[in-house]
Parts: sequence; structure tokens; C-alpha cells
Amino acid sequence: MMQAATWLDTFTDYVNLVDDKVWGTSFEIAGFPVPLLIILILFGGIWLTIRLGGMQFLQLPRALKYMLKNEKVEHGAKGEVSSFGALCTALSATIGTGNIVGVATAYVAGGPGAIFWMWLAALFGMATKYSEGLLAVKYREHDEATGHVLGGPFYYIERGMGPKWKWLACLFAFFGVLVGLFGIGTFTQVNSICGSFNTFFKSYIDTADVHNFTILGNSYSCATIFGSILLAFMVGMVVIGGLKRIAKVSEKVIPLMVVLYVAFSLMLVFCNLGKIPAAIGTIVKSAFGLQAAAGGALGAVIVAMQKGIARGIFSNEAGLGSAPIAAAAAQTKEPVRQGLVSMTGTFLDTIVVCSMTGLALTMTNQPISAESFKGVSELYSASAASGAAATMKAFAVGIPFLPPIVTDALLMVSLVLFGFTTILGWDYYSERCLEYLANGNMKPVLVYRWFYIAAVFIGPYMTISAVWGIADIVNGLMAVPNMIALLALSGVVAAETRSYFKRLKAGEIKE
Repeated sequence: MMQAATWLDTFTDYVNLVDDKVWGTSFEIAGFPVPLLIILILFGGIWLTIRLGGMQFLQLPRALKYMLKNEKVEHGAKGEVSSFGALCTALSATIGTGNIVGVATAYVAGGPGAIFWMWLAALFGMATKYSEGLLAVKYREHDEATGHVLGGPFYYIERGMGPKWKWLACLFAFFGVLVGLFGIGTFTQVNSICGSFNTFFKSYIDTADVHNFTILGNSYSCATIFGSILLAFMVGMVVIGGLKRIAKVSEKVIPLMVVLYVAFSLMLVFCNLGKIPAAIGTIVKSAFGLQAAAGGALGAVIVAMQKGIARGIFSNEAGLGSAPIAAAAAQTKEPVRQGLVSMTGTFLDTIVVCSMTGLALTMTNQPISAESFKGVSELYSASAASGAAATMKAFAVGIPFLPPIVTDALLMVSLVLFGFTTILGWDYYSERCLEYLANGNMKPVLVYRWFYIAAVFIGPYMTISAVWGIADIVNGLMAVPNMIALLALSGVVAAETRSYFKRLKAGEIKE
């Protein structure tokens, strides 16, 4: 009989094979490897940027103003939560372990150049996220009797493209459920959280006499077991309350955790100001194969693009179609206004938060590799470095005046908060996808919540390679229907945008 560890390794190999088919370079045109999904998402962002006249750059100050203006300015606006609450729900899902662990794993696999491709994808992704938020509000469904609002890609596919495309809407919703249950929502978050627990306690507490548990042929510490139980309990306490409780928790936790991590990161930046130009130079050179960290020059560029864009999308979710599900619940009558607010999510997530992690890793110039952290955590396979451990090491080196235990503790707290809110946000997204598939029947949703809590519990017992591979696969499959819809409805987005700013200029709209 095949041993459990061997079975897990075989499963991981199959996951990585499928992941390469979805995100990788398995297709060739004229002898050149072509990552089709990456090209689709980048082309969509570039096309929308052109159709909108670079609006994400010109209107970013107004978008930030709308984001900070957290009161209802539209009398009688429909919706379940404020625009800020909808944004925080979206940010709860986007600002997660991808900002810390995801950036580190992309850095390990694709070199510093992966950070550059994250930035590029985010800049064009802002136009994508704007379009998603706009279409979500324009085509959402509102139940007058209950006040319940449902919207997102499944509705703008069905209503915007026409009923004959309902199959594509259902496909998106199906993949959305999988992303929540097996991808971004559960496994990656709790795996990384428990990994940070384990790394921290192994570093500062003598665990020689602490009893370990053997599960599926692998040994797990008490910290891992306790962490999975505690997280499952806390998630259950929140998700059972539905959207309003999730939004309420997110509005309090999101600003706190962003300020905490950014302040912590800025401390590292100020300690290494002289290294910033060299770090940025390293990132740019590596992005174009001038520092071939992943093979030959062309191979380095392809790998950096693949890992950077895939992790960037994992983090900010532009093009994925998740954020418009939350945007649809916003209390607003103006689709453009909510589109602008949604756009700020990508800016904050990648341009601000992910950049902090990327600069920390590059400026400290640590030899991050699987061998460097071998034995740090039994959660991670020998073929993949611990993203949490890599980032902890970078911050410990980059902020020398703080004891390592302080920097590690602060980073662990940030990772726990990031991961916890992402778990909450993706429960809401996947529930709305399931509600659409069930034609509004809430009974399957109530059952699903318990499966979701169970998935949170078992997350730490998956290998890190399998976890991130599954997340990449379902992310990519979810993005395809959404990107098709965004390209098909780009004319609607452009027309709505022109109308809004024309009325704004004429004084017909109150800001």
C-alpha cells in the first residue's frame, strides 16, 4: 500500500502539472512559449486602460477621495453596506497572506523580477478592477422585500452579454465556489498562518520535549494543531452571521492591519534608504533577464512573469471577478463611483502593501532558497521555501535595532490578521456564487458554511506546494469567464464612464 507521504507527493506532482497548463508556458507559437492566461489578463487590463483613456492614473486622487469619504452622499441609494464597507470586504479578501507569503514565494521562484511584473499587472489591473466594480453595480439584482443585493460577474455576464451566455455565468460561479473552498479562501490562508505560528515557536521556544502528532505520515506540532482549531472556531463565529457581520469586522480590522504592516515596513525602508535605488535596479534588471536568476535570459523573463503576475493576481484579484461581488452590495446609485472605490483596492494591495514585502526581500538581499530554511517548518516540502520564514528573516536583518523576536512577532501578527480577514471575505464571495447557482435558495449556502469551516481546519495539513498550486489553478479558471465578459462589455464601461464625468462636470452629481 502506498504510504501517505508518497501519496501526498504524487498528488502534489499532479497539481503542479495542471498548474503549469493553466498558468504556465505549455503552449507554443512559432517555437516560443506562450503563457496564454497571463496574456489574456494583461491584454484585458491594457485594452480597458486604452478604452478608458488611462483613467486609473488620471482619476486616482478622486478615487482615494471617494474611498475616504465614508458617508452616504446619495439619498435613497440601494445596497446592504456602505461603499467603504464594500471596499473593506473586498480588501479583507485581497490583503492576505499573498502580500507576505505569496510575494516571497514568487521572489524565490522567479527572482526579484517577479516584483516588477506584479507592479505592471497591478497598474493595468486597476482599470480591470474599476470595470468590475462598475459593471457589478450596473447589473446587480435587488430584492425589494428583503433588501438583499446580489451581483457580480455572474449577473453582468447573464444580463450584460445576454441570457444565452448564462452557461458562462454558471461556469464562473462554479469556479468561484472552488476558489473559496479550496483556493484563496481556506487552504493557503490557514496553512500560512499556522506555518508562521510554527516558525515563531520553533525559533524561540524549546520544542524538544513538546509532543508532536503524526497525521498522514507527517509530523505536526501542538502549535499547528491548536492554530487550526482556533482559526476554525473564530471563522465560524463570524461567517455564520453573514455579510453584515463580515463587513463590520472588516471595517475595524482592515485599517488596523494595513497601518500596522505598512508602518512596520516603512521602519525597514528607513533603515535601508541607501539600498533602495540598488533594490529597484535589481528588480528591473531581473524582470528583463539581465540577471538570469531562473535559467537563461528568456527563461528568467518567462518565469518572473509567470510567478509575478500569478501571485499579483492572487493578491489583488484584478480580473479574477471576486471584488465585484462585494462591490454590488454597496449603497450607491452611481456605478462609476463604486468602480473608482473598487479601483483603490488594487492600488493599496499591490502598489503599497506587496511593494513593502518585495522591497524588504530585495534590500536585505537574503539568500532565500529551500535549503536556507530546510527544517524550519514541517509544513513545507523540501522543494519550496517557507514564504513566512523568508519574510521573517528579511525583516529581522533589515531592522537590526529591534530584537528578532519583536520583528518576528509583529510579522506573525500581521500574517494572522491578513489571513483571517481573507478567509472571511472569501466565504462571502463563494456563498454568493453558490447562491447564484442555487437560484437564490439559501439552504445550500447554510450547509456550505460548515464545509468552509471544515476546510479551514484541514488547511495546515496540506503541503505548501500543493496548496499554492490548487489556488493558482482555480484562480485561473475563475478569471477566464470574467475576462471574456470584461472585454465584451468594455464599450458599456466606457459609455458609463463618459456619462458620469459629463454629468459631474455639469454639476448634476454631488460628490
